[in-house]
Amino acid sequence: MTFLHRNMSGIRVCIVLILAAFCLPLPEAEAKPGDKPLNRPYADLKPWHLGFSVGMHVQDLSFTHNGFVTDDGQRWSMEVPSFSPGFCINVLGSLRLHKYIDLRFTPGMYFGSKGVEMKDYNSDLRQHQDIKTAYVVLPLDLKISGDRMRNVRPYVSAGAMATFDISKKRAEPLLFNTADAYLCVGLGADFYLPFFKLNPEVKFCFGLTDILRHERNDLIDDPETFKITQSLKKVKSNMVVLTFYFE
Repeated sequence: MTFLHRNMSGIRVCIVLILAAFCLPLPEAEAKPGDKPLNRPYADLKPWHLGFSVGMHVQDLSFTHNGFVTDDGQRWSMEVPSFSPGFCINVLGSLRLHKYIDLRFTPGMYFGSKGVEMKDYNSDLRQHQDIKTAYVVLPLDLKISGDRMRNVRPYVSAGAMATFDISKKRAEPLLFNTADAYLCVGLGADFYLPFFKLNPEVKFCFGLTDILRHERNDLIDDPETFKITQSLKKVKSNMVVLTFYFE
């Protein structure tokens, strides 16, 4: 199954939440008796904000096979059968461009892992590879907010993210390039608390480049291992990220 298929239910929920958030009737400007006090009423008027975030993410790989068949009739396929949550931490710099639009830069680190299952279509042969990653991430996005409803303000985000894997590479059946780029879309909400603003956000990141390292000079004398790379046309990386921003 592809990344989109496995996350389609979550994407549908996100779309419904976005539509609901921006279709809600606006609250009256004046507070009513019994309403909670308006926390940090001038927070959004600042020209720029600083903060940090912590969260978790899951990584997936999208494999495109090329139909390669070995001399003895083996035809291999690869998939990531399950997800292992990873940890992420970022710093936040946000520049106010408009009443409803902010430009955000959130560099940080993503630590995670994924397991790849490899199997031959024509036999019971199987292999497994655990892949650990330590990404330096450089996300840049636009945050488009709705109107504030007392102490809550929904928003959507869209942008791009560059990543660099600084984990140590080992001689494995699959090796991936260090650098990658993602297109990211997300949604979240600002919760105005008495002393800070909390922003939970869910973000979907779709890899744009083929990260598979096709040239494997280290496996020229090892066709039994090189056949895994030879079976693939391209590999793309995807992520789902749950982040909690503190401003």
